[in-house]
Amino acid sequence: MGASSRYWNIWRISLKTEKVRYKYCLVPIAQEFCYKEVVNANGSNVQSALLSHFHSKNSADTISRAQAGLCLRCYVSDPILKACKKIDNLFSGEKHFNYQDLLPYVLNDDGKTLVILDSDRKNQLVLDKNGETRKTAYKFFSVKVLQTFDADSEGSMSLDNWAYLQTKQNPEIRDFLSEFGFQHLSDWALLNRARPKQLQRLSVRDRQIVEVFHAVYRRDRISLTRQFGMKRCPDPSIAQLEEMLSYLQQQNINTSVDLMKQLQQVAMQLRQYDIWSYREPLDIYDPDTKTYTTRADLSSDPLNESLVEQQEILEFFHQQVSNCLSNAIEQEIGFRMSNLRSSKKYAVFAPKLLTGLQLYYYEGMSLKDIAPKLGMTSWDQARRILNPGELLSKVRALTAQKIIEKMLEKASSMGLTKIPPEPDYLKTLVEQIEAFVDAEIFTEAAEEIRAGKSRSMNSSYAQAIRLYCNRCSQYVGVN
Repeated sequence: MGASSRYWNIWRISLKTEKVRYKYCLVPIAQEFCYKEVVNANGSNVQSALLSHFHSKNSADTISRAQAGLCLRCYVSDPILKACKKIDNLFSGEKHFNYQDLLPYVLNDDGKTLVILDSDRKNQLVLDKNGETRKTAYKFFSVKVLQTFDADSEGSMSLDNWAYLQTKQNPEIRDFLSEFGFQHLSDWALLNRARPKQLQRLSVRDRQIVEVFHAVYRRDRISLTRQFGMKRCPDPSIAQLEEMLSYLQQQNINTSVDLMKQLQQVAMQLRQYDIWSYREPLDIYDPDTKTYTTRADLSSDPLNESLVEQQEILEFFHQQVSNCLSNAIEQEIGFRMSNLRSSKKYAVFAPKLLTGLQLYYYEGMSLKDIAPKLGMTSWDQARRILNPGELLSKVRALTAQKIIEKMLEKASSMGLTKIPPEPDYLKTLVEQIEAFVDAEIFTEAAEEIRAGKSRSMNSSYAQAIRLYCNRCSQYVGVN
């Protein structure tokens, strides 16, 4: 399987986490789609395959298109989060906000709703349970990123860089920052404040135009500011434009095109170097190692060191939860299958274990109803073979154990503890992790089992069980 787990895990806002208000969530639908549709693809081929699915014109294949889009929405959630952190760093100091205040504007994807684009990519369409589409007033920013991304254009950015750029250009974020004094500059403000480093990137002719603009506009602006305290940069007056034209003609510079339009075109180029449309890639190719490394300027972080460590640990933790849950389910079901095969009394039911779990977690059937479908004699026999309550208990214990091991390794690598850890550190860590996984996963899963005939299997645990059964059915041939 060549696809990265970034295609089926999404960063989402979470109100449950107080200090870092987002978490890393498994999206079973996206994971299942990747396993089915791009199982043989590798690296960039995975992304190309998903983009091809998502932008397909096949009107009869809307569900597949939406699922491919969901995979891509998971993928772009990572650069969206990074862009918010970068903006926070750029405006560090006494700014009275942090990157988490920016997240609601761009990290607004629920990771569940199936969405496609209309034929001209102008509208987001939501799919209902019957596969019918409808327009929606609520727009996912992640879909907007995909909506405007053109992988086929010459010199196009990578999807990571495009998502990063679009986040920094997001109008709602710019409006939010303007409340703190970080306003989006007008064309005249950009030209007025143009620095030598920016001018070096312009053509000789365009540099001359800016120099003339400075000679006239900047001179008058300084005078007006001193006299009247003017702060905003107004449009250049007719008298100023005529004076600029006179200077340009003296330097033999072609002025056949309207000067106002020429100035606006130069301002557009300067805007590309402004904070909101900075177009350098996130990664730089290292010819020595033949790999891409993160730009040095992106790694600088003026945040408090302890807060950075805390954020890093929490992000790592959320990533491990879904991975460890999937691994624990695979391990425990495999162990139960092995025990059944080695049992003289129940070996005949080993091939039926996955079918029983599918009936239980897909159809919501009771053990009593499942028993005759699997050729079992009674509810009690079905309980001994399937025993969803015992399976849940063992998966819970193994998931917590795996997360604890991963977190200890992470803490040790960061110098926060040693191996083996101090007893008090370990005790606190175990208690916190067990409480978290219960609140996020296993309490809801246990309530589903206790619900009886009215149960609705929609918990994260139930989805993970179904996903595992699907994979086994597809690749092992169990039905």
